[in-house]
Amino acid sequence: MRRNDRLMQLVTMLRDGKLHKGEDLAAALDVSLRTIYRDMDKLAASGVPVEGERGVGYHITSQITLPPINMTMDELEALHLGLAALGQSGDPDLERAAQSLAGKIDEVLPEDATTGDLTIYPFADAALGFRWLPFIRQAIRARQKLSVTTETSTRTVRPLRLDYWGRLWTVLVWCEAKRDFDEVRLDQITALKTLPQLFIEEDGKRLSDYKR
Repeated sequence: MRRNDRLMQLVTMLRDGKLHKGEDLAAALDVSLRTIYRDMDKLAASGVPVEGERGVGYHITSQITLPPINMTMDELEALHLGLAALGQSGDPDLERAAQSLAGKIDEVLPEDATTGDLTIYPFADAALGFRWLPFIRQAIRARQKLSVTTETSTRTVRPLRLDYWGRLWTVLVWCEAKRDFDEVRLDQITALKTLPQLFIEEDGKRLSDYKR
């Protein structure tokens, strides 16, 4: 597993607000305890609001707000699409400015929209997932199933929520093949098809069930 992917998994695990021991995190990710300590130092240095200490445990603190601006997910999407375009403009000054601005935005967005400086994903890689955003947003609103293809599989899923991780987007889904919740990185989707089937609220498959 790449370190960037492991950092994202760590943040996902810590977002429940509970105290997680380093040993438990290491076992869950199949890495050494020393690796977890280094990853926690990296997250803290990157601006992720993580607190804790070795031998005690770690958790993510309350969210950071950005007053007086309140952005919708659509506005956030539009902002980062624009930054992504500038990041690939070929103008060194604009590219540096886009990188800097993206980092500043990510540092102060609420934690349920970002994990801080996980902007180590290049704009070119992250932009691969931007094209799927309109289709996924529409499917979430319409409660419409999707066929999602990645390098490893093609699955039928119920899209439930889009999450922003500092330039990287994921979609929380109920996977009908796994019979469980899953998070799919948009930049890893190679094909996406909106299916004619709609889904209804069912026990164990709702966003509220995932939050519990």
